[in-house]
Amino acid sequence: MATDTLPGLGDAARALAEGTTSSRALVERSLERIAATQPVLNAFRLVRAEAALAEADAADKRLAAGERLPLLGVPVAVKDDMDVAGEPTAFGCAGDFPPQVRDAEAVRRLRAAGAVIVGKTNTCELGQWPFTEGSAFGETRNPWAPGHTPGGSSGGSAAAVAAGLVPAALGSDGAGSVRIPAAWTHLVGIKPQRGRISTWPWAEAFQGITVNGTLGRTVGDAALLLDAASGGHDGDLHRPPAVEAAEAARREPGRLRIALSLRMPFTATPKRLDPQVRSRVVALAERLAALGHDVEEADPRYGQIGLAFVPRATAGIAEWVERVPDPALLDPRTREAARMGRTLGRGPLRLARRAEAALHRRVGAVFDTYDVVLAPTTATPAPRIGAMAGLSGWRTDRAMIAACPYAWPWNVLGWPGVNVPAGLAGGGLPVGAQLLGPAHSEPLLISLAAQLEADQRWFEQRPPGSF
Repeated sequence: MATDTLPGLGDAARALAEGTTSSRALVERSLERIAATQPVLNAFRLVRAEAALAEADAADKRLAAGERLPLLGVPVAVKDDMDVAGEPTAFGCAGDFPPQVRDAEAVRRLRAAGAVIVGKTNTCELGQWPFTEGSAFGETRNPWAPGHTPGGSSGGSAAAVAAGLVPAALGSDGAGSVRIPAAWTHLVGIKPQRGRISTWPWAEAFQGITVNGTLGRTVGDAALLLDAASGGHDGDLHRPPAVEAAEAARREPGRLRIALSLRMPFTATPKRLDPQVRSRVVALAERLAALGHDVEEADPRYGQIGLAFVPRATAGIAEWVERVPDPALLDPRTREAARMGRTLGRGPLRLARRAEAALHRRVGAVFDTYDVVLAPTTATPAPRIGAMAGLSGWRTDRAMIAACPYAWPWNVLGWPGVNVPAGLAGGGLPVGAQLLGPAHSEPLLISLAAQLEADQRWFEQRPPGSF
């Protein structure tokens, strides 16, 4: 493990407030780490070196004047589907994208909390796949095993946090795109309630299935970033009541009823839970029982929830393709998905949106008996780099579902989920488990995750070698 990795988000914020380090020193370390690892990890699409150093110097002046904000002077990164004023938002695509005029609302809120945005992280094209590779930027690699993907679509953010290039980062999650890379890089990944972190300048993202979320090495760090980024814009369609995530990470969850769910939602495609993943998730369930919780096997009634997912996902891709400067440069799989989205974006999309209330009742019935659902985040450890490159759209979908069948239903529902590290599989590959709850349950999930973290101390494990 490299000795110059950055401290966690909370530790960095405290050190700045206490005057034991400076924002410039932290930002310089971050930029040096990015430059040193970029040839291998390729976590960043764009690095704001000059701008970030200027912002760090401004933060140091504010700190010296006695100003205090939650993240004043702390370097963080954001995924390249979020607008940063003066920078392009390519969202994994090739082409000449114009610089954005203003910050996305989530980025604006990070700046208001004092954070320094050091760069924008890589994501696969329009966030469609659980790997972060593409002709526009190359291959983003896993710090734990560079021959493997860190996951996707927030793979750049996950790689950057796992390798200690930044203390924490924002990602987005439309089918597990925060939770999957968190699982495969040994991080905490919070997918919050829909609307918790604004997606503005879009009133909602991908027909409401995509939300912005956070990645950190600890529950406290991911929760602190969630608090800083949370809040709505007047144009948002979804405005959940406020929560205090960082405070929840500091309190006991109480005795809970937990459903261990290993059954995969129906997809009509072949899939199998890897025995190594199963054993590690079951081991976490056993630890939760040892901590005093009532744990038993039970499954939500997912039914045909996939019928409510595909029209929304593909319609969202079709909408994004309209914003791309040169659609001819897109991956053929993206163009194929956009064509499907234009077809399904009429009646099927309306039916999919209307189905959500019934799905809330049916799937949510599990919470009449249980407080939390514990499930695998993925069915397998991280695939090798290039495993899904060059496949047809249908074969990519099959491979993607086989690896990641567990995360996407909670995107249809719009409810919170938290990935927690579940240990290492063969080859030192991290795997994860997700804590899933009903609407607005982030405080409960975060509190339970923090209790598990205190027991498991997963933050003490870091990627081997030079990362």
